[in-house]
Amino acid sequence: MPGWKAAAISVAAAAASIMPSTAQESTDSGRFAVVSLSVNFLRERPDYTAELGTQALMGTIVEIVGEDGYWREVITPEPYRAWCNELGIVEMSGTQLAGYRCAPKYICTAWHSTVYSGPSEASGKICDIVEGDIMRIADAGGSTARTKAAFARGFAKVLLPDGTEGYVRKGDVQEYSSWAASRRPSADSIIDEALKFKGVPYMWGGASPNGVDCSGFVRHVFLMNGIALPRNASQQAKEGTGIPVRGTGGSDSHADTQASTTDMGYSQDTDGVDIGNFRKGDLLFFGRTREDGSAAITHVGIYIGDGRFIHSSQYVRISSLLLSDEDYYEKTPALLACRRILKP
Repeated sequence: MPGWKAAAISVAAAAASIMPSTAQESTDSGRFAVVSLSVNFLRERPDYTAELGTQALMGTIVEIVGEDGYWREVITPEPYRAWCNELGIVEMSGTQLAGYRCAPKYICTAWHSTVYSGPSEASGKICDIVEGDIMRIADAGGSTARTKAAFARGFAKVLLPDGTEGYVRKGDVQEYSSWAASRRPSADSIIDEALKFKGVPYMWGGASPNGVDCSGFVRHVFLMNGIALPRNASQQAKEGTGIPVRGTGGSDSHADTQASTTDMGYSQDTDGVDIGNFRKGDLLFFGRTREDGSAAITHVGIYIGDGRFIHSSQYVRISSLLLSDEDYYEKTPALLACRRILKP
């Protein structure tokens, strides 16, 4: 896809995913814009009835590669190519984009919050924001009396992508660069973030607190821990290190999601899955075996220990790999791969 390089796994890589570096884009030969909605719905065709492909959060830089009326075809940093309407993004020139990238920013760390027209919840609402949204810091030096007064009242002054000034509860945002530098992804931090989603409804193409599909859920959880993963489960299944899912000796037949499968003689309690191989924070991939023996990945979840994992399936919930448990996941026999993203 023109203009982008796929995001690679790295600590504190949220910046590389949401705001690609100069090396990842060429503003001289393309059109670029910044997502201006709290959650922008990107569709597979330029039509509101089209399938939802993914979502992009406020502050994300996208490349514009096509037009159809008021629809714009864009490429996100993952990369993902889809369509959104023109009012959901703010197109910028190369100079404007360079200024945007360099400007100090806040990231929303609250699950949901609001941008107000003044430093008071009684003032008018401008828009909503969700966890992961990015806004520029208005008056970054905090030198004006108005900015100081707002901060003293518990509000941070922000600048939205279209230039609108607003105010957010200061406890709902964090200075972006310090947030990114503070990311120390661990099994506990991954699980803590994942548990925020419990009960959130499944939404095909969803990748935000407003609704998630299985891979969108996983991607957001890791992104908020400073790890940028690809968008889809089949792509995520190629990241990290393969971990055997059945048996304890040697390499697992599905560790690379490509090898042939065999009847493993599932045990009464675990369907042949060796949960002793898994660590908290590992990604579990489910699917089917194609005729050529390769694995077709269709679902992903996050292992949380004791034979259980959290995933978006009808809604975000915890299920068990153990047949004897009441919350046993009936598709456990279709567990094809485990990938370890976190470093030992």
